[in-house]
Amino acid sequence: MESYTAIIRKGEKQFVALCPEVDVVSQGYTIEEAVENLKEAVSLYIEEMGKPEQYGSRDTFVVKFEVNQIGKTSPTVG
Repeated sequence: MESYTAIIRKGEKQFVALCPEVDVVSQGYTIEEAVENLKEAVSLYIEEMGKPEQYGSRDTFVVKFEVNQIGKTSPTVG
């Protein structure tokens, strides 16, 4: 059994689950449903496309970063 990552975000009406190793997305009305649907989608992806090879290993890195906001854009001159 292979291990994969699920990144889950709350949408307007459903939870959205992303598997970054294969770039597959699914959704569900609960976190559990979103993960179950993602498992099925990833399984189908692997069945069709094969196992992913990323950076020579199975490691996935999730990194947070900040972006400086330098202010609003200039108004359009017309």
